Amino acid sequence: MENKKGISIFQKYLTVWVILCMAGGIFLGRFLPQVPAFLNQFEYARVSVPMAVLIWLMIYPMMMKVDFQSVKGVGKNPKGLFVTWITNWLIKPFSMYAIASLFFFVIFKAFITPNMATEYLAGAVLLGAAPCTAMVFVWSTLTKGNPAYTVVQVATNDLIILFAFVPIVKFLLGVSSVDVPWDTLILSVVLFVVVPLAAGMLTRTIVTKRKGKAYF
Repeated sequence: MENKKGISIFQKYLTVWVILCMAGGIFLGRFLPQVPAFLNQFEYARVSVPMAVLIWLMIYPMMMKVDFQSVKGVGKNPKGLFVTWITNWLIKPFSMYAIASLFFFVIFKAFITPNMATEYLAGAVLLGAAPCTAMVFVWSTLTKGNPAYTVVQVATNDLIILFAFVPIVKFLLGVSSVDVPWDTLILSVVLFVVVPLAAGMLTRTIVTKRKGKAYF
């Protein structure tokens, strides 16, 4: 079922589902700690395998929408791309670090321990340094944006994240004296970007060749 703006009921009420998931996670951690304790046993290089699987399920459908053939037209309208690149890679990670530091180490200093503040800061840095891919398509639909241009923005950012994410995160966490091994960061990029992106590209190529672009 689609609404008048062309987005599904699931997309329309995405905020509600996110809030429900957060509430469910808090409930499990608070009243059923054995569940996260069991899941935490399955990790490699400090990366949760169950979390990786769930993230694949979330990202893979969106990655199928990325058409790297569109990158060929990157020079036709570069202004919007420059804004996106500068915001995502030269402003957002560092502003996230500054805002998180202000809240966790100054404003909330009386409410959380220094160790917890450092952990929260690390999470904020990891979040801030990774540009959102999946939601971009939803936002573009909501604002009646140009779908082709959206694909170009997503495709170019997916390429940039392959080599920019790890050094930026390593630098910001190093400033915070947070030790995150290189293998964890690199494995995260491979698991959460390279694998779903490659799977999406492969699926798109196979389905398009067999059934046509209109079917896809």
